[in-house]
Amino acid sequence: MTITRRTALTATLGAGAALSIDRLAAAQSAWPRQSIRFVVPFAPGGTSEIVARTVANELTKQLGQTVYVDNKGGGAGLPAMIEVSKATPDGHTIILGHVGSLAVNPYIFPNQPFDVNRDFMPVTLLAKVPNLFVIHPDVPAKNFREFVAHVKKHPGQLNYGSAGNASAGHLAMEYLKLVTGMFITHIPYRGTGPQLTDLLAGRTQASSAGLPALLSHIKSGKLRPIAVGTPQRLAALPDVPTVAEMGFKDFETSQWYGILAPAGTPADIVKRLQEESLKALKSNSVTERFASDSAIGGGGPPAEFAAYIAQQQKIWKEIVKRAGIKAD
Repeated sequence: MTITRRTALTATLGAGAALSIDRLAAAQSAWPRQSIRFVVPFAPGGTSEIVARTVANELTKQLGQTVYVDNKGGGAGLPAMIEVSKATPDGHTIILGHVGSLAVNPYIFPNQPFDVNRDFMPVTLLAKVPNLFVIHPDVPAKNFREFVAHVKKHPGQLNYGSAGNASAGHLAMEYLKLVTGMFITHIPYRGTGPQLTDLLAGRTQASSAGLPALLSHIKSGKLRPIAVGTPQRLAALPDVPTVAEMGFKDFETSQWYGILAPAGTPADIVKRLQEESLKALKSNSVTERFASDSAIGGGGPPAEFAAYIAQQQKIWKEIVKRAGIKAD
């Protein structure tokens, strides 16, 4: 057989291509090769950080590489989402997605410079956390009905704080305003921690946030719980009624959190990250922490999380329209 220059070149290129594919496969199978940046689009001190750090600590133990939480608050989570959408899709940069950034922002920020469904890959749902409605003790209302009556008697004179535009607390309060007919002014902050500082000081009068960020303040008497957004009462606060019990049938709102990666992240890395997250969610430290916060763990496959996001987008698109929710 005569070996021509073209034959030799083709063989060399073929071997090179095969070598490149082998190296790529090896690089992917070796994931993670370095520490993993877990971006949280809120300031420290809120439920989002608690969920992210609880899971990140276990992932660090399992993966042999540090998974560190990077709080990047402000701008309704848009700066963080923009940054991660442009990150190298190699599994070393991920972001905590939630109801606001994934199911609401697309409808109140129609010109955001990315598409949550195109520029990100759902990995897994981490947790659903109950929304709780609380007021400062100085508000002359001892329960939910008295609070609604007080606000209606003083329309626009009370303020509620949230972790920011399109945060879970913002959405929960606007939904509550819609069904009750209350008029209370929204004050957005750069995270649950900062907004709780002003609420505890009495500079704002009400809020909605996840149980983990509020429970200690409730137990100390610094905040008064008036209702929960879940269909059933919480074991941690059995005397606090649901909004639905107060006459607003089918009212339901909760915070939910999951992991997303930049679009283009190799499918095998996404699968491995989902499997490791599920393992972390089943660990004693995570299950015990979630149980104390009345949180429900997730861990399902990417397709399941993608379907859940689509469902939530459909629900919140209608609520945003009916309630006229806008960025303040």
